[in-house]
Amino acid sequence: MSTQISGAGARRKGLTLTDVLVTVVVSLVLGVVYHVWSSVYSLVSVLFVQSDELVYGMWFAASTLAFLLIRKPGVALIAEIAAAHLEIAFGSAYGIQLLLYSVVQGLGAELVFAAFRYRKSSAFVAGLAGIGAAAGSLLIDIYYGYVEDYATWLLIAKYAMRAVSSFVIAGYLMYALAKLLERAGVTQSLRPVDRKEYDALND
Repeated sequence: MSTQISGAGARRKGLTLTDVLVTVVVSLVLGVVYHVWSSVYSLVSVLFVQSDELVYGMWFAASTLAFLLIRKPGVALIAEIAAAHLEIAFGSAYGIQLLLYSVVQGLGAELVFAAFRYRKSSAFVAGLAGIGAAAGSLLIDIYYGYVEDYATWLLIAKYAMRAVSSFVIAGYLMYALAKLLERAGVTQSLRPVDRKEYDALND
């Protein structure tokens, strides 16, 4: 019995077709949110210089929410790329550039989850993953030369606000949403059964 349980658990550690499909669905939903969020982004941008950075963290939400729901390696990266594809389908003019952002941002989030060996799924860790994605976006901003003309103080203010936004929106807000989905029973079929749960059945 224990050998069979162990084997079943091992098979389910990697991504299954269901995991990938759920990740894509989550990403598609957030891709729609991203499309709507562009209007929020534009409205906030008129408040003060670089104020749009206060809501920038939403662009990384797909990676953190997908991981919080499925909790497996690769999910954050797949989610970011899938969400970017939907943005492009909605008519984004950035095309390949947007895909490049999604890959590097997804990898930034993945590296944080990997640092915790994919075993931690707290709001704090999700927030750090959001900052990891933000760091990825900074690298691409530098690559495209978007930050060359910024004064030092403005550069610091811009990415400090992005980091805070990422920590709060992609981290704590997505964690709260994941918890709501858990309470609704949405995640019950998404995660492998832990060995402790099997042991509890035999007590």
